[in-house]
Amino acid sequence: QVQLEESGGGLVQAGGSLRLSCAASGRTFRIYTMGWFRQAPGKERDFVADISGGGYNKNYANSVKGRFTIFRDNPKNTVYLQMSSLKPEDTAVYYCAARRGGTAGTTSQYDYDYWGRGTQVTVSS
Repeated sequence: QVQLEESGGGLVQAGGSLRLSCAASGRTFRIYTMGWFRQAPGKERDFVADISGGGYNKNYANSVKGRFTIFRDNPKNTVYLQMSSLKPEDTAVYYCAARRGGTAGTTSQYDYDYWGRGTQVTVSS
């Protein structure tokens, strides 16, 4: 069982930056592929980025490539999402997810085993 807790969301102006964090419980963090998803009001939950257990393989949605960076600190059991050049369309609840094994490129939410409760990101124009 893995428990995930996101933090770092908030209100930011367009063009600004935020860093989201996701802290995980347990001693086997490095075996999990970690992903970030987001869900805007009235829309489905969409893939944002994921990272393999060792941190060497990463994958991004086209909408965030070049603006967002995912990285992880395994000794701290934490995965991050650095978001820059934020746009109003990035406004959503951002969720952290964990998938046992695998590698980056796991874009379907149904392939993930554990989820955090989410953190709200609001980008004003």
